[in-house]
Amino acid sequence: MGRPVMIALIGVDGSGKTTQARALAARLREQGIRARYFENAGGRPLWNRLAQALGRADGTALFGRTVYPALEATVRAAAMARTVAVARLTGRVAVLDRWTWCQDVIMAARGDRGRRAVRAVYAVFPRPAVVCFLATSPGVAQWRVAARGIDTEELAHLRALDAAYRALPEFGSFVTLDGDGTPDEVAAALDAVVDAAVDAVAGPAPRRGVKKGPFLYRRR
Repeated sequence: MGRPVMIALIGVDGSGKTTQARALAARLREQGIRARYFENAGGRPLWNRLAQALGRADGTALFGRTVYPALEATVRAAAMARTVAVARLTGRVAVLDRWTWCQDVIMAARGDRGRRAVRAVYAVFPRPAVVCFLATSPGVAQWRVAARGIDTEELAHLRALDAAYRALPEFGSFVTLDGDGTPDEVAAALDAVVDAAVDAVAGPAPRRGVKKGPFLYRRR
């Protein structure tokens, strides 16, 4: 069985990657393309809730600066392994909410040790056909996180995450989209990007509502 088309959305917390990934998978299915959304998280909300229930500030405070990154990286690796296995078995277009770079970036932003080891282990995972970075201003991202009412993010941390993404050796190969746009604007730009990748495997399909406008940045 050939490799499925994998499309990854990455960006800081509050960039809209989860919302856009879910919506993209749904739009592809509406067009008759077999697609599935995959979340590839490290379990931070779960660990933070557990920590708070035990009277600690967050997962790092509960498990420590050495154990917590290893736990988070392991959970994310398990999620990504499941994603690859299911996508290959079903042959569906895989829309990825986060991928390997997200763990590297969050470890860089926190100053965790072990980044090199995690990158080496994560090298076993295939690179998606398309990687879209939702470039979102830290202030906008912070507002969105607060608006959803699940957790909070410090502005300094969001700035560190954004800087870490841009410092990745692979960053120049990502497609950068304007994450500050409205959901419809980001979705239109995203649809324009994924057309070629999906058509290469699934064959040309009509794209409804696709606008190739100023919100699609050039590949850098």
